[in-house]
Amino acid sequence: MTEKRKIKVALVAAGKYHDIDFARLELLKLLAEDERVRVRVFEDYSNIAAIRESDFLITYTCDVMPRLDEQEALRAYVEGGGRWYALHGTNSILRFLADGRVDSPRWAPHFMETLGSMFIAHPPIAPYKVTVADPSHPLVKDVKPFETNDELYLSETYGKLHVLLETEFEGEATGFVEKDWKKAKHPVFYLHPVGKGAVLYLTLGHCRGHYDMHPLMDFYPQVERCAWDLPVFHDLLRRGIAWAKERTA
Repeated sequence: MTEKRKIKVALVAAGKYHDIDFARLELLKLLAEDERVRVRVFEDYSNIAAIRESDFLITYTCDVMPRLDEQEALRAYVEGGGRWYALHGTNSILRFLADGRVDSPRWAPHFMETLGSMFIAHPPIAPYKVTVADPSHPLVKDVKPFETNDELYLSETYGKLHVLLETEFEGEATGFVEKDWKKAKHPVFYLHPVGKGAVLYLTLGHCRGHYDMHPLMDFYPQVERCAWDLPVFHDLLRRGIAWAKERTA
């Protein structure tokens, strides 16, 4: 019997206004489908040594910003050949203003330039169509256009992105400082090469439970699962994890 090498994974799952417990558990279940995978779970990026030692990094966060030295270490990790599967709000910085609007201050350009994008706003959650930008790429081969009821990320992008899935939007991101958006396509799933490595980013996957909007409110009236209810989303998660594991082949 040939011995199978252990695959070391760092998972950062933390942040505001989302059901992090739900997302963390779902990701751990997907990672556990491969018996070789051993996961260390963190709430921030402070354990850079563990990230450096990992075969790949996967993140599901909201408004979790690494310190500058951590940002530089993350860049070096990817530049050196690391693979980072970044999900949903990893690229977000949120500040609620006194008038109730949400601002997305550009406080971490080094971090966002590594990721390849920064979240700026989203319209109210409503169904929208996701289309395939590069049907020949293995990460989305045979994926058909689909509709999802999720947060439609309106982001600034940096560097040369290989867009795999995209959507189109024109209208108002109600409640955000930067609310008016002209008709344009926005990446939903993309690759961002950085040195010898790459970031794979998937914007889908909003989730929120009753107790996840503290301190803004004690009880949120509805449970939101959005793309997590779609088989295609779980397929994309599995494809992304398989892509990240290719580094260990």
